[in-house]
Amino acid sequence: MNIKKVGLTALAASLVSVSAHAGALSVSGAASIAMEGYSGESLNAGTTFSMGNQVTMSGSGELDNGLNVSLSFTIDQADDTLPFDGHSVTVSSDELGTLVFSGEGGSSATTAMDASAAGNVWDTFDGARGAITAIAQKDTGPGDNSVLYTLPSLMDGLAISASYQPQGSNRESATGYSLAYTGIEGLTAKYSSTDEVGTTVALSGDQTAWHLSYAYGPVTVTATNSEFDVGTASSDQELSSFAISYTISDELSVTYGEDTIEKGGDPTDAEYSVISASYTAGGMTIAASMKEGENTNHTTATNEDFEYWSLSASFAF
Repeated sequence: MNIKKVGLTALAASLVSVSAHAGALSVSGAASIAMEGYSGESLNAGTTFSMGNQVTMSGSGELDNGLNVSLSFTIDQADDTLPFDGHSVTVSSDELGTLVFSGEGGSSATTAMDASAAGNVWDTFDGARGAITAIAQKDTGPGDNSVLYTLPSLMDGLAISASYQPQGSNRESATGYSLAYTGIEGLTAKYSSTDEVGTTVALSGDQTAWHLSYAYGPVTVTATNSEFDVGTASSDQELSSFAISYTISDELSVTYGEDTIEKGGDPTDAEYSVISASYTAGGMTIAASMKEGENTNHTTATNEDFEYWSLSASFAF
């Protein structure tokens, strides 16, 4: 008996019986060119040029059991951990909901929704901007190897999500949840709470956030609040923000907004404002903005007041 021949025949038969799974691979990207400038008592950067570029590769397919599985990698030249800016696996179905495992660039239930109404104006003036000594907002971003789960639809207009950050060195595991309601025309209401797991009890606590926006005709009014609260009071922060946007046409819109950051133990709030306009045609967006930061390190020193302007063109493909 030719055992080798029998084995090859059985292998061939098994390969034939395996069902093929249809899948798709897509590549999308974004690029931008910008002119920008900072000015202030301790900084006069003049006019500078910058560019942004990233490419996202996604593969997806549906399994025989009805699950949809997708894999995403983003390549960004400006990322600190080249070559990938973020990568994740998503498993979803109408019955089970959506589970996202992020190897890099994950979000907690709160950081997935805690952007300020004005668009995080503070981030333009954070401590990474040369002579600018502004303090960045603290949050419960879980970093790498985290899970975000969105439940299947329980009722029209209600979305419920939960996040999990595994235990790390000298840390406990962190959990979080968020609720989002859009059941009333024009209204969006969100609330979330997520653990902040520090390396000590004094640096551990939580972050809670809420978001309210209402659109009526061409006008949208948005208010947000994010509170970071841990055992050490001097590490606490609260970010309050509002914005008013007016859609002039399908292509043109203008926005005014403000961010205010309160920091535990500091009597002076950091205040930021922005006025911006954008024009979109096809896959191109032309945007202009003027931003101002005051008391950016939570004191009234004049070298903590800055202005910023930008003019950019971005392209999606």
